[in-house]
Amino acid sequence: MFSIIDRDLGTPAPRPPRNVGQKTTIAAEAPAKQVTLSIDGREVTVPEGTSVMRAAALADINIPKLCATDTLEAFGSCRLCLVQIEGMRGYPASCTTLVADGMKVVTQNDKLADLRRGVMELYISDHPLDCLTCPANGHCELQDMAGAVGLREVRYGYDGDNHVHAKVNGKANERFQPKDESNPYFTFDPSKCIVCSRCVRACDEQQGTLALTIQGRGFDSKVSPSQNDDFMASECVSCGACVAACPTATLSEKTLIAKGQAEHSITTTCAYCGVGCSFRAEMKGEEIVRMVPNKDGHANHGHSCVKGRFAIGYATHKDRITQPMIRAKISDPWREVSWQEAIDHAAAEFKRIQAKAGRGAVGAITSSRCTNEEVYVVQKMVRAAFGNNNVDTCARVCHSPTGYGLKQTIGESAGTQTFDSVMQSDVIVVIGANPTDGHPVFASAMKRRLRQGAKLIVADPRGIDLVRTPHIEADYHLKLKPGTNVALINSLAHVIVTEGLVKEDYVAERCDVASFNKWRDFVAQARNSPEAMEAVTGVPAAMVRGAARLYATGGNGAIYYGLGVTEHSQGSTMVIGIANLAMATGNVGREGVGINPLRGQNNVQGSCDMGSFPHELPGYRHVSDAGARREFEQDWQVTLSNEPGLRIPNMFEAALDGEFLGLYVHGEDIAQSDPNTQHVTAALSAMECVVVQDLFLNETAKFAHVFLPGSSFLEKDGTFTNAERRISPVRQVMRPKSGVGEWEATQMLSNALGYPMHYTSSAEIMDEIARLTPTFKGVSFAKLDALGSVQWPCNDEAPLGTPTMHIDAFVRGKGRFLLTEYVPTHEKVNAQYPLILTTGRILSQYNVGAQTRRTANSQWHSEDVFEIHPHDAETRGVADGDWVGIESRSGNTVLRARVTERVQPGVVYTTFHHPFSGANVITTDNSDWATNCPEFKVTAVQVTRVSQPSEWQRRYRAFSDEQQQLLRKAHDADAAIAK
Repeated sequence: MFSIIDRDLGTPAPRPPRNVGQKTTIAAEAPAKQVTLSIDGREVTVPEGTSVMRAAALADINIPKLCATDTLEAFGSCRLCLVQIEGMRGYPASCTTLVADGMKVVTQNDKLADLRRGVMELYISDHPLDCLTCPANGHCELQDMAGAVGLREVRYGYDGDNHVHAKVNGKANERFQPKDESNPYFTFDPSKCIVCSRCVRACDEQQGTLALTIQGRGFDSKVSPSQNDDFMASECVSCGACVAACPTATLSEKTLIAKGQAEHSITTTCAYCGVGCSFRAEMKGEEIVRMVPNKDGHANHGHSCVKGRFAIGYATHKDRITQPMIRAKISDPWREVSWQEAIDHAAAEFKRIQAKAGRGAVGAITSSRCTNEEVYVVQKMVRAAFGNNNVDTCARVCHSPTGYGLKQTIGESAGTQTFDSVMQSDVIVVIGANPTDGHPVFASAMKRRLRQGAKLIVADPRGIDLVRTPHIEADYHLKLKPGTNVALINSLAHVIVTEGLVKEDYVAERCDVASFNKWRDFVAQARNSPEAMEAVTGVPAAMVRGAARLYATGGNGAIYYGLGVTEHSQGSTMVIGIANLAMATGNVGREGVGINPLRGQNNVQGSCDMGSFPHELPGYRHVSDAGARREFEQDWQVTLSNEPGLRIPNMFEAALDGEFLGLYVHGEDIAQSDPNTQHVTAALSAMECVVVQDLFLNETAKFAHVFLPGSSFLEKDGTFTNAERRISPVRQVMRPKSGVGEWEATQMLSNALGYPMHYTSSAEIMDEIARLTPTFKGVSFAKLDALGSVQWPCNDEAPLGTPTMHIDAFVRGKGRFLLTEYVPTHEKVNAQYPLILTTGRILSQYNVGAQTRRTANSQWHSEDVFEIHPHDAETRGVADGDWVGIESRSGNTVLRARVTERVQPGVVYTTFHHPFSGANVITTDNSDWATNCPEFKVTAVQVTRVSQPSEWQRRYRAFSDEQQQLLRKAHDADAAIAK
């Protein structure tokens, strides 16, 4: 069932030809030819290609329907939407019949009414009549259509064959199937199924998993997950598309069954990955009944994944901490205090540290899970109240090379396209990304385009799902060795340059020719050829040449990349190499092409936009820029430092040297997410005041002295900026559990430190952002509420935002080519550490797992597993499911082995969603040369079969248990006082 406020027009809108290059419109489409027809005597004008059903709905004439919905292509199976059309024989289905000029349509007469009642009577004769106790009661399309056609009796009874009753005439009914409750989020009740195929089509058309099918023929037809599996055992990924599409209670959310129909709906934005899906939060008062994807969402168009759709239980989980706490040492029990006492204590400690160790002895880390407004206030507090630039963000450990590389080449630290642009791509290149797991809603759109015929090139050491999935197979899988990205990009460029595949006219017009010529001479050298680099990358030269030719000559070429590009010692170099390749082939500046970083968290882009880096003010203006600094100083009424502050790794080093002693960690879990865990925890232990603001006692909070309760996205009012630069509204659906919003807490801390802030709403904060940040100049809450979202730059030149960037010229003027010399990583394999470990994410879990581990998503991924190739497993005596010890130069841990050919020999892989797995205990301090982004993707390790946890795991488990006990003591003390 769709949202309680959504209107269904029956069939999708026609898709007119795209008008590429019209950068100030939300949907750059050429005007479609208009068609005028008569419906029930009323003149109606609609775009050519519109169905009769949709045309009628747009004129407020509602034709009964069951198999039709405006999120799926017309199907024409239910026969309820029959109409009469002058000059046409019979009674055509209005959903599959397109309008024509002069057409005369009748939607209501006695004959049509009789036909529809007859059809509906057949449906109801094989359907339970339990409407009063059905979870869909009040929001059921079958119930509504029975009323709409005037059905008053059913003549057929249940004595014969049916799917409704377990027994017929005292005997077992072979057609009856019991309710499937295997999925933790929804039920499947075949007895209520009308076999409309909407769930099957949603799985095919929207999600692209093809996990459902109609099995059997005629009266034996039934919906089947995979091959008669239950939903949990099938290929279903629990995206919820089938649940949304179902017109009855056949597929129902368990929360809807438990709580009943919602009473109101609030539109907000998902707080998981960088896709930024729009959702309707369906509410009863302040209780969430369910989350329904917004059909009008510009990033997701009514689709969703298992996380955004269902994994919201963490917001009301029992582990939530809603009372501020303080303690003197991390070995002390926590003490629950008032907000004012906690704020005053934190401010006093920061002041004490600065008086003792200097103004630069304190700093803050912002989070990409927080809103733009919250991040902005934190960086402002650091610069204005702390008086330094010691602010950094979690983008340091993921996409900081994106910011550097794109700024240097094309002039802007962001992706160039909309997600919808992929539907115009002819060749899609995926480098170091796993969209089906990390960005699943966008991956569904990508798969849709691939099924339409677009070509696919995947560059990844591992066999991700996109390499081979239903109806999709990569044309080239460049299975390179980890750490050789730059060698691969250079060899691809070598082919394009030496075989005359450069778009010379584009380069001459759009790019700096001197830098291009220097780059061309560099990549043309024989040492960069695919043949010379084959020994380095492990990719056959013929495959590299084929992939290069396809990208350069196959039409619109779009590159999508992820952390497999950035989290390397040459991450920035690789981003530059991607930009070089795109410019050389003319693949920037129109739809269907571009350079597209897939941001991992919901607001990575926004946290960078808001000035979270120690060298940049909001809008990516360097702190040494006197003009930019003057604007902020005049607005903030304070003098700002012109010296870049400390990056996160610098903070850790300074802490161990006794020079950095106070840290405010806002919504981030550096003790789990950052590399070389033992180094991070040693630095945290060396600090005198660590303030953590979060929902839970996360791993970093176990080293904290002050805990400030955070708010879930459901308790916030603000904005997120997704991977396509789309600024979307986040709207509060329930009050903060702690009574204080996150930006309000930061404002309180700033005031206590002596720098006054007086915001009364997040809208005021956005107004200040717009006033001081050129790319956000035209952004306001009012505009976002009116348009749904906008993509920056949004300013006087582009008042409705900029879907596609660099159309006529690059932001920096001429595109600049830079040399990308391949420099092997310092992390070498040898006899002691012969394997290379690389890391990634999985669909059901998110980042460090603090949210998703507190939901039923853990039924899919309850522990981090360790993938190893059968050859490497056999030589070590490791079988599938064995515990294995993984040792690196930094440390060791123990994980459960999964023997699989997804990884190549010599390469092993794991995820990092569970804190006691210790994946980052074994990653090293190696980092990108330009940005210090950690080299998560290349760690030399040895693997042995073991029978018990590692020493670190035992020690850290004991420490964590102790910290939980100290937390319980605080709760017990507070409960005793209350009693």
